[in-house]
Amino acid sequence: MAESTIYTLGSMANSVNAIQPLDGFISYSIEFSSFPDFAGNKSIPNDFSNNLLDNLGAFSGIKPYIRVGGNTQDYAIYNSELTIALNGTYPSKTADYPTIVEIGPSYFESYSTWPNVKFSHGFNLGGNHDDRQWETLLQTVPLACKALGKDKLYLWEYGNEPDLFSSGVRASNYNESEYVAEWLNGTRAIRSVLETSCPDLLDNDTYGYLAPSFAGTGNHLRAPRTWAAGIDADGDIKLFSSHKYLLTHLFSFALTSPTHIQNSYISGAESLGVTLQGTLMNHTRTALSVDSHTAENATMKPGIPYILGETNSLYHQGRPGLSNSFGAALWAVDFALYSAAVGIGRVHFHMGTDFRYASWQPIGTSKTAIGTKPPYYGNVAAAAFLGSAGTRIAPVAPTSDAGTADAGTDVAYAAYAPDGALARILVLNLRAYNYTLNGTGGAELNPAPRPLRTYRFAGLDAGGGEVVVRRLHANGSDAITGITWDGWSYNYELDRGKPVRLGNVTVGEKIGVVDGAVEVRVADSEAVVLDFGGEGY
Repeated sequence: MAESTIYTLGSMANSVNAIQPLDGFISYSIEFSSFPDFAGNKSIPNDFSNNLLDNLGAFSGIKPYIRVGGNTQDYAIYNSELTIALNGTYPSKTADYPTIVEIGPSYFESYSTWPNVKFSHGFNLGGNHDDRQWETLLQTVPLACKALGKDKLYLWEYGNEPDLFSSGVRASNYNESEYVAEWLNGTRAIRSVLETSCPDLLDNDTYGYLAPSFAGTGNHLRAPRTWAAGIDADGDIKLFSSHKYLLTHLFSFALTSPTHIQNSYISGAESLGVTLQGTLMNHTRTALSVDSHTAENATMKPGIPYILGETNSLYHQGRPGLSNSFGAALWAVDFALYSAAVGIGRVHFHMGTDFRYASWQPIGTSKTAIGTKPPYYGNVAAAAFLGSAGTRIAPVAPTSDAGTADAGTDVAYAAYAPDGALARILVLNLRAYNYTLNGTGGAELNPAPRPLRTYRFAGLDAGGGEVVVRRLHANGSDAITGITWDGWSYNYELDRGKPVRLGNVTVGEKIGVVDGAVEVRVADSEAVVLDFGGEGY
């Protein structure tokens, strides 16, 4: 069915307020203990993962940057006698990652398997009460630097989420000055080892850190006090890295109390009341989450780009039926593009083996089949919309005659070419539509027809030409399979993640620009890109 209301979302007057993100904006963070699964080794490289990275590189002109880190980097202890890459002990059968971790020399082979990818390597600062932590640091710096070299090194990282150390890794009164002292001591030791092992990596272009890598904007340690305590005394922090997951409860209270939301790192996967519509497919909520970061950066202005070094939908690795659904793919588009539009330089979506919110499962396990997951399609759509370096992004604000457009579900962004010309518009209809009855994923289909809504964009400087329409589509927000971007599938089963054009999906759709305006119909739970640049990618 088609809704009669036209949602007039905005005028494309100019690109004055558009923001240019860093290259490789759609990037990834991989849990330290899962990295060998994702990348493989010299003997058996994971070409499936590499194919998926190649797809994103084809859109952006550069493959995603890969951060290797997470909680398990602060558990990792080096064992020179270990004959396998990693030996992990899981605390229970349901645990998502090991909490006792040993790595051997072959761990570092995984850095050799993905051509033209740059990595950050995470060193152990937390220690997890293991007195071999310092020895591990000194032993692994030479291995990491020789495995990476100038061609593969993104940046270094020392410690993961130290603002949470006071919950058991350090004393309850652990403070910013103590953290900074530890951090400087460790990074100076890293530099000292590099002087001997890899002196070519000490140039200003190659030596630097992601830091402070805090879990959020308002935990036990605060970034402003950390910078004031001198964390960048050596001038080697290249990217201000923060971590963030979508807000998942206490939302109504947060709307009336910005201070509270800044001071709460809100859990997600186990929270009551989490839904696709109310949590993930809710632009107001996504914007509030991201805005806490831009507010933090605005108060500090450290003079370096601010990135999200680790992020995803619902922390604790996501919830089945939510984080691995098409609704999560739509969330990933909105989250990424809103972040870009408000000045976040780069976004690293976090992944791990068997993680529910991962963009793909790199190997088959007893829990999860190998395969491309819905969030990856959201990553692809966002990367395709962003295009190559130099593109500038801006949100499209509703105009005075916006009618019944809903700020929580009717969302649009504009992409401008380096010369300022409008290149693309992306519109998201975030109204949840379940294609199975009650969204249960069962065999009984939803009897209610899927609404179509018309969106109008005015003030276009595009003459009377035609616009190519590309759709991020699935049967509904609860879909786990059957997802396509512009008719392309990236499923493992078809060609190990390489793009395959499906014959049963309509592509090549075009609409006209009339009197400087364009109208497009978008189904509930769908994203559409209007491409003013021609026939294709």
